[in-house]
Amino acid sequence: MASKSKYNTRKDEVKKDEAQASGSLADITTLTMLLEEHRAALSSEFKSAFSTLEAKLDTLHTTVNDHEQRLLSLEANADASSVSVVTLESKYTTLADQHAKLKAKVLDLEGRSRRNNIRIFGLPEMIEGPQPSKFFAEFLVEVFGASLFASPPELDRVHRALTAKPKPGERPRSVIIRFHKFQTKDLVIREARKQRGKLQYRGTQIFINEDYSPEVLEMRAEYRVVMKELYTLGMRPSLHYPSKLFITTSDGKKKQLPSVQEAREFLKAHRRETMEAT
Repeated sequence: MASKSKYNTRKDEVKKDEAQASGSLADITTLTMLLEEHRAALSSEFKSAFSTLEAKLDTLHTTVNDHEQRLLSLEANADASSVSVVTLESKYTTLADQHAKLKAKVLDLEGRSRRNNIRIFGLPEMIEGPQPSKFFAEFLVEVFGASLFASPPELDRVHRALTAKPKPGERPRSVIIRFHKFQTKDLVIREARKQRGKLQYRGTQIFINEDYSPEVLEMRAEYRVVMKELYTLGMRPSLHYPSKLFITTSDGKKKQLPSVQEAREFLKAHRRETMEAT
């Protein structure tokens, strides 16, 4: 009986081991299936990711190729533009030189066209009446006297400056007179310089100057302060056309100062010498 009991116990243990083995095999099978499913999912996910990456790389490759073509085009255009800029610079230099020469000629021609002209400042508007040429011919005789003009000078044209007529109380326009002969105009200017600040017409102070173009007036205006100081130093400055400064020093020597800067340097040196002498 004991042997039979041991046999049954052993049989139960074998059955138990077989059941455990069968359960383990089931677990392994389940795990294998899960791993296979996971592998399949990962494979699918990787394939999808690689497909997306390939598509992006293709797009990037296309973009890089497009940029490369654009850069090549820009380089070609830049080379062409560089040649164009050099050509334009050369043409600009030529045109600028021609413009400067033409401007100088125009200024010279305008200056020559004004060579016989004078300007009178300070005369009230409409004082000349309906016959300005006749009025100003007699005006010059009255202002400068018979010693300068034995008879009224011959005038080609007389008119007010071509600007808007001033309102009451405003400064009157200047009068432009064109003499028939340059010599007569030069005579008037010389006499006007001698009587600078003293010329009058029937109680009204007047000023007579040469008629210059706006460009020449601008160049001459640069010397205004310098000339004023030269006058105070007892020198006799004079501006020759268009704007060349000549001075006569106190000892009678003549000197040319071609630019405003040189005139300022001359004044500075003169002040320094004066201070050292004192």
